[in-house]
Amino acid sequence: MSVRSSTFIFKGQTSLYVFVAVLFLVGVIFGALMVNALSLEQRQDLEGYLGNFFMTVQHGGQVVETGTYWEIAMLHLKWVGLIWILGLSVIGLPGILVLDFLKGVLIGFTVGYLVGQYSWKGLLFALVSVAPHNLFVIPVLIICSVSAITFSLYIIRNRVLMQRTPGGQRPFASYVLLTLAMAALLLGVASFETWVTPAMMRWVTPMLLPA
Repeated sequence: MSVRSSTFIFKGQTSLYVFVAVLFLVGVIFGALMVNALSLEQRQDLEGYLGNFFMTVQHGGQVVETGTYWEIAMLHLKWVGLIWILGLSVIGLPGILVLDFLKGVLIGFTVGYLVGQYSWKGLLFALVSVAPHNLFVIPVLIICSVSAITFSLYIIRNRVLMQRTPGGQRPFASYVLLTLAMAALLLGVASFETWVTPAMMRWVTPMLLPA
């Protein structure tokens, strides 16, 4: 990606990065608050599911295979791919924001439930199972979202408002190259999540199992 074309993606977008990051944080807070809205039956179902999950992890029932890696990788790539597709149209702009919010809700709910149910032990489990790969996944999704929003706004200016700018192919090329670079980074993150995270989880799960 050339320096000139990359200007389309990064220059003057601080406000967009702040907006998307705040939207994600609002989703995290909302997801954490959703834990308090769970009924007793829902809490019991989740507790039973997590209990079985902890037993499976502790006894090495989750065998790490190449197929597992591709399942995790494809899950991340689907998020990026969907954001990229939504950025190609004007009507997809709200969808990008919804995806960022939902990602925050998922993470907030997961961490909130673990902490609420297992106190500091749940926080420790969240730190080894949720936090490590998301330290990379979240910035990647924010970068992809901002570039998608920027390209969608570019389409609005050039196709809807008819404010033509020279070099119309360069923004699209920059958009594609940036998305591909972020997708490649997610493939590396999936490797960590597949082979390192399970080992870290097995280290913590004995604390969460009943005596």
